[in-house]
Amino acid sequence: MDIATLIGIIMAFGLVMFAIGDGLSSFIDPTSMTIVIGGTIGVVLVSYPLADVLKLIGITLKTFMYKMSTPKDTIDELVELSQIVRKEGILALESKMDGVSNPFMAKGLQMAIDGQEPGEIEDILYTEMDKLSQRHAKGADVMAQVGTMAPAMGMIGTLVGLVLMLQNMSDPASIGPSMAIALLTTFYGALIANLIALPMAAKLKSRSKDEVMLHEIIMTGIQSLVAGENPRVMEQKLLGFLPPKERISSFD
Repeated sequence: MDIATLIGIIMAFGLVMFAIGDGLSSFIDPTSMTIVIGGTIGVVLVSYPLADVLKLIGITLKTFMYKMSTPKDTIDELVELSQIVRKEGILALESKMDGVSNPFMAKGLQMAIDGQEPGEIEDILYTEMDKLSQRHAKGADVMAQVGTMAPAMGMIGTLVGLVLMLQNMSDPASIGPSMAIALLTTFYGALIANLIALPMAAKLKSRSKDEVMLHEIIMTGIQSLVAGENPRVMEQKLLGFLPPKERISSFD
């Protein structure tokens, strides 16, 4: 689980609740919620295919439940496999495949074991990496669209509330509910966009970049394995992906 996402959301909503204090009931209005939430879902359905919108729940969960090996651990694993290849040959990796947890790495290693040409391996892995990046980008785009449309629907709700209020100025009892719609729709739209959707879209884009970099490390490592490079040479290549402070060699 990504603790940072959970802490961030709890902190953001906690501060809003602290500011509201004992007046929480005044900020609950079903009509305003329907306009903002229902309207946002409707607009997103117009913008994207139903299948992409239905994936939004899974995309949201990915901002909380996310597990990926660190680049340094991946480099260490590739260097260890390189040492095995150097001593026993590429076919010796067959017995190590069960211990490879990363599907992208497992696919590349299996192709290497099967004797596919280096160019073919590179093309297949690059295509898979590119398509992965596109899928992640689409998920982040859908979430960003939610963040864009929620305030827009809030503004529409505000206009609806103002029109209702102006139409019934002669009835003081109707002014309060109409004004509530006008203000709370904007509040809900801003809340959804700035505390949930846009931060999650940014987190998804950041994670996509991290995963693409990890796949680049794996692809470079497999290329070195197939070429039979010295494990030390491979490690120096792969450490170049890391910040200088994290470039710790396993041979020192």
